[in-house]
Amino acid sequence: MPPGIERKSTHDSCQRHSCLCQGIQYFSEPHPQFQQYATTAAIKPGDTAIASPSDRAAAYQTLLAADALRYLTLQVTAAKASGHPGGFASIAEAIAALVMLGYKNIITEVGHHAPGFYSTMFLDRSLEDMGIATVQQMRDRFREMHGLLGHLSGQIPGLLNPAGPLGQGQHFAMAGAKLHPGTLFPVTIGDGGLGEPYIMSSFGHFHTAFPKVTNFLPILVWNGFSQEHHSMVSTKTNAEMIEYWEGNGFEEIILVNAKDYDDANQSGDYADSTAFSLEKRLNFTQAVLEATDKAARSALNGTLTVLIVKQLKGAGVHARGAKSHNLYGHHTLDNEEIITALKERALPSEAWAIVRTNFERASGGPASHQVVTEQELPLPDLGSLPLEEYAIKGDKKVATTAMGSLVAHVGQKDPNFIIANADGNAASGINNVNIALKILHPTLDADYYQGPKGKSTNPSAKMPVPDWLLPRLCLGARTLWCSYESFAINGLPIWQTVTQAMAELRRPTPSTITLFTAGALEQGRNGWTHQRPEIENYFAAMMRNGNVFPLFPCDANSIQACYEWALTTQNKGITITASKSPLPVLTTFEQTRQALQDGGTILQDSEGKQKVVFAVIGDMTLIPVFDAALHLENQGIGVRVVSVISPRRLYRPTDVAWEQCRDKEGYFLNDAGFDRFFGGDALIGVTGGASAMLEPVMLRSTLKRDVFAWKRGGNRRQRRPNHGLQRTHPGSSHPSRSGITGLNTKIRRSHPAWRIKGDRPKLRELNLKPLEVAVILSGLDFLDFVGYTGNQNKFTRAHFYRAHFYRTAWNLKRALVQKS
Repeated sequence: MPPGIERKSTHDSCQRHSCLCQGIQYFSEPHPQFQQYATTAAIKPGDTAIASPSDRAAAYQTLLAADALRYLTLQVTAAKASGHPGGFASIAEAIAALVMLGYKNIITEVGHHAPGFYSTMFLDRSLEDMGIATVQQMRDRFREMHGLLGHLSGQIPGLLNPAGPLGQGQHFAMAGAKLHPGTLFPVTIGDGGLGEPYIMSSFGHFHTAFPKVTNFLPILVWNGFSQEHHSMVSTKTNAEMIEYWEGNGFEEIILVNAKDYDDANQSGDYADSTAFSLEKRLNFTQAVLEATDKAARSALNGTLTVLIVKQLKGAGVHARGAKSHNLYGHHTLDNEEIITALKERALPSEAWAIVRTNFERASGGPASHQVVTEQELPLPDLGSLPLEEYAIKGDKKVATTAMGSLVAHVGQKDPNFIIANADGNAASGINNVNIALKILHPTLDADYYQGPKGKSTNPSAKMPVPDWLLPRLCLGARTLWCSYESFAINGLPIWQTVTQAMAELRRPTPSTITLFTAGALEQGRNGWTHQRPEIENYFAAMMRNGNVFPLFPCDANSIQACYEWALTTQNKGITITASKSPLPVLTTFEQTRQALQDGGTILQDSEGKQKVVFAVIGDMTLIPVFDAALHLENQGIGVRVVSVISPRRLYRPTDVAWEQCRDKEGYFLNDAGFDRFFGGDALIGVTGGASAMLEPVMLRSTLKRDVFAWKRGGNRRQRRPNHGLQRTHPGSSHPSRSGITGLNTKIRRSHPAWRIKGDRPKLRELNLKPLEVAVILSGLDFLDFVGYTGNQNKFTRAHFYRAHFYRTAWNLKRALVQKS
């Protein structure tokens, strides 16, 4: 195509499509062969695609579309001297081909390609649904709040996946394919290489689980360069790349190599098609168009297929190779490199009009009105959940098992429901889910409750688990992600990205629901792998986003009410953290239902000369708190124990960005309610995880206060850790136990716990303030009731309490005794 020159257009078609001209800086003279191939749109009125991919006019107009995409991508990013034009530029012909063939459910694994996808949505008029009707408006709103973010977001009309981060895009394509048989879901993979390392394994896992679902089409962007260097697969030959995909189970591998059409004698294995002669450019575009059509038909007809387009990164923009990946501050619209590139890619106004007409007609209209995510996926009625309310203070119950019964019911009622647990459901106390729903596996085996129609999946790696589920949620289906709290770290960035995107989705969709078990409290001293309750810091920070609700049910009744509520919500991120050990039942359903509204529920409230309030997060943490309360009550101090079940409700409305969410949850406990819960003389926050989860309480309280929270200790096993204490604890009648009574030992309420080097000061003689009393006694209680079982070589419950409270409580006692 000839170089562009700046000129105003007076062509009638441009007047009809004035939005295309407003903001476009450069136009060119009419291109050669334009009159021959582009006087009328290749997609006829009433049609949804071109008639034939071998039609030369269709190839010519596909080439115009590819150049239009390149021009818009570069001009929009240069308008803010920021963004990523180079990677998308190398795949522009394939994107244009997909649209011309009528396929608009297009997904990407590459968040950096966002400006190109925005350009596609602009050309087919989808962006008009968000008030972007002109190129100037597109430039103005790029990388701006409520505009076109630097990476894909859930609020962009016509785009299916919110971000394409961390190798996630293929999961959206596969989820769409599973939920919408007969619809093609192309997904661009990589930006030079293969992106994240588990992309291929995720294809294999999905194909093993659902061998008949092939209506997704990976399109490898093989352009030779990553962000700042050659890609790791740049040295592969074409044959090696084909063998690689064959080795990963793909049956149809279609490769189009721009180098085969190069008549500009470019060096290297990767060629820039925009440097070819017009005839060779047309030949290359025709090849991409025909290959895309062949690949799409193959995928829709039951064959696992991949399309590979090999073209130099940066084709047709301001630079080539890795240097084209992103713009820097000097890459403004006044920069010579940008000006030159825009002029080279400029189109005549007549060409813009043809491109707009084709894109608008393709697939029956703008993507924002056609793609599957623009309609809400119907959800089957779950009927009445099989809730079972256990008697308070009756037999101990396992909370996760109680929730498992409800999960089984959901899976039996909803054919699209899937639960995934990389750690195993049985290990999480929900083997009843495996029994009821079966583990999804091609091998039928009754001993392991597995079969090809199962709904419970156990991927071998931790990170793909949320990837497996979350795209299904964004596409409208119910799921449940389960994990040990400690293993959830690997998947949290993915959960975070999708959950934040759900806050701004254009449609309602089921909330993300998770079940986390066995954090530091239950795993004890089991190595770093199993001691990662800092994930609660993640959720604590995300609570301020507005749509994230971490829930901490306190027993088997409470967890059922939490899951019941979660199932009724939309566009939220809901985490449920509970133990898999048998624990006392403390609440009724109604108490938790009210706590889901108010943030917590009062489990104990006694009067005394002063009032100490315990704000407790979790279930096992309540055990020692109740004993600490008894100690305080014996001293005439009143105690209120509040189980904080939904801490997000305890923030002030101005603390949380709830107004920016699609499903606005603006209820927060008012000051009178907060005082009813946490008013008193001293406040002690207690959590088995990170202290940040207690921020809403500590932020609003004006009392003297302190927090007991998880604190990472050493990682080596110790047979007799005493952290500076005397070897024999005076409260133990079993000297062989390192001085700490076990969980199953009868609790003795009146031991002489204040012995320090022979001193026996009485509590009342110290004249301590209520806060100090609470801290000391709480610390002693944790020391006394979490520790060894009969097997001294195996640590159990809440090691972090031993490490933390030995140091904190004992040192405080020592200081106070010496002071007295």
